[in-house]
Amino acid sequence: MRTQKKLDVKDKKTLVRVDYNVPMSEGEIVSDARIKATLETLRALIEKGARVIIISHLGRPKGKVNPALSLKPCAERLQQLLGQKVTFIKECVGEKAKAAVNSLESGSVLMLENARFYPGEEKPEDHPEFGQALFELGDVYVNDAFAVSHRKHASVYMVPKLFKEKAAFGLLMEKEVTVLGKDLIKSPKRPFFAVIGGSKVSTKLGVLKALLNKVDGLMLGGGLAYTFLKARGVKVGKSLVEDDFIDKAKEIMKLADEKGVELLLPIDVLASKSFDGSKPVQSVDLEAGIGKDEEGVSIGPGTQNAWLKKLAGVKTIFWNGPLGIYEIDAFAGPTEGFAKGLSSLDAVKIAGGGDCIAAIGKAKLESGFTYLATGGGAALEYIEKGTLPGIEAIRGN
Repeated sequence: MRTQKKLDVKDKKTLVRVDYNVPMSEGEIVSDARIKATLETLRALIEKGARVIIISHLGRPKGKVNPALSLKPCAERLQQLLGQKVTFIKECVGEKAKAAVNSLESGSVLMLENARFYPGEEKPEDHPEFGQALFELGDVYVNDAFAVSHRKHASVYMVPKLFKEKAAFGLLMEKEVTVLGKDLIKSPKRPFFAVIGGSKVSTKLGVLKALLNKVDGLMLGGGLAYTFLKARGVKVGKSLVEDDFIDKAKEIMKLADEKGVELLLPIDVLASKSFDGSKPVQSVDLEAGIGKDEEGVSIGPGTQNAWLKKLAGVKTIFWNGPLGIYEIDAFAGPTEGFAKGLSSLDAVKIAGGGDCIAAIGKAKLESGFTYLATGGGAALEYIEKGTLPGIEAIRGN
């Protein structure tokens, strides 16, 4: 891997792609974990005299300027964490951006505005001029944004290709690729179990099939579990189900059986007549099924306890995706209880994705995990394919 350690960055205009897609509420940062994760990379560049230019995105503005998704709060928080001035500019490319970049001194930091305010970020094939303009701002390039490296976006895929041998991996990116590659792909300690949550089966079919070639056990929770439960004939009420993927769920369960992989679904859930926490919540045994006017909102306490008991003797555990609607206090208990129980187990424990990390952070359990991967979708795709577009853009040069 060509890392930033091998780049000559002294006095160089150094484009650094980070992932500051942090959770926000009323203009305030809810969790700064992703910003803190980049500090080692940024401090190393600053110490070497780089002129640091930070590129990131926030939310999904769909190529249009949205003041509510400005990166200014991230620049202010980064300034506090670094203990030095971070200049912020309300452009990502253009004459003002060029002027701001050219005025940078050695060891100084500039943050550009949200790259996704420009349609060329997410659609570089339609708007190649955006990536070209970003390229022209820098002398060298560093990718420290594992969480978006599964996207063929301009700042992740097109720009590093233009830099050729002057593009490298940041320290966080290096760490994520190394940890996930070693502990989850090449040589995981066994037994190895994966716990997969999140909302939809459709977005995780590929990785579920890939995991069946790697794991000894697979636990499925969150919204995607209801498609599997319905495929098994369980009454799921108004719960989230992708009916078009019932047959695919059956196929995965059959494949697990053929490969000798233990596949566990919830045995109970929390259910409610309201998805927003305004109606009573009850624990439902899935042998009886969920009522017609209710929907599952989380794994239940029985599932939480049964899964933790099963994982007690496991050596490697990968957890990706929440096991329920953890953001609403009335539904959060089992996900937080699972996180707490998991943190105390003696195993290699890797959690991936913003929602998982937020749930772990909410319960202040970070120290109980071997590694917290910043990207959920990226981690899953890396496990499935063994590489990512953002990795290939640098390795291929």
